[in-house]
Amino acid sequence: MAGGAGGGPPRDWLSVDETAAAFLSRSLSTRPPILLPPSLHRAPLRPGNVVEIAGPSGSGKSQLLLMSAVQCILPKEWEGVYFGGLGKAVMYIDLDCRFDVLRLAQILRKRIAAGSVHHEEFETDGSKDKFRLFESTLFSDCMKRFLYVRCYNSSELIAALKSLKSQSEARNEIFDIGVYFLMLDSIGAFYWIDRALQPTRESKGKTLSFQSITETVVQEIHKFLQLQPILVLVTKAPIYGEGITTSNDFQRGSPKYMSEDSTPLGYPKREEERNGSCREYMPSAWQTFVTHRIKLQDLGW
Repeated sequence: MAGGAGGGPPRDWLSVDETAAAFLSRSLSTRPPILLPPSLHRAPLRPGNVVEIAGPSGSGKSQLLLMSAVQCILPKEWEGVYFGGLGKAVMYIDLDCRFDVLRLAQILRKRIAAGSVHHEEFETDGSKDKFRLFESTLFSDCMKRFLYVRCYNSSELIAALKSLKSQSEARNEIFDIGVYFLMLDSIGAFYWIDRALQPTRESKGKTLSFQSITETVVQEIHKFLQLQPILVLVTKAPIYGEGITTSNDFQRGSPKYMSEDSTPLGYPKREEERNGSCREYMPSAWQTFVTHRIKLQDLGW
């Protein structure tokens, strides 16, 4: 058996140079777990993870993204008031064109009010004016860390992802904060449009199809993850039919809603909806790229 690269004993590479406790401590310090709102708080999510949030309309997918965005853009502490946020930037790519900025503002203001309610400076007489100034300043500071992009087709989505690096660098130069969360709502928005397109060839001879578009999306996100570890949160609407349950799925929702046989408007649900079986329609390139899957149930109201 040949010796080591430095001419030493061949088994030197097996020697222990770090204990398990030291390894865990180093790993947690470089990529600590991210504290997120329910129902993401149970999953051990870290920068570099790609989380797919699936569920029918009305299950709260977009709401979960907005709550997570607020957690990210809120600072950990502001002028002596603790909020427990991350103080990082979010890039929110809206593919459904259903983004509600008023809802985002409402969630953010509620978090600010909840964190400030017991602060002694706002419990004295004349504290309303102080709180309004405090809230307005903090609200503006948080919204500076929220980047919003609207895309109307897959080509615009790819262009937005290609600009992610420059957007993050520009944000870092101005505010000394780079993009920490990337959110896509929702990944299957252009599925039927892309499937209806006839496969065509680009100038480089590559066939342009739904699968190749998805592969390009995965490649662009993967490129950025190699440069800067971020948490990717993606929503996906279901297509009902026979599907596959994987080992990294997280089931969410109350059992009492899972047994309902009708929609909020009283219309009977299809058998697939009652069984909760959704057909996987994303190509394998996307399926293997996702690290965590969370399934939300329709709350029925």
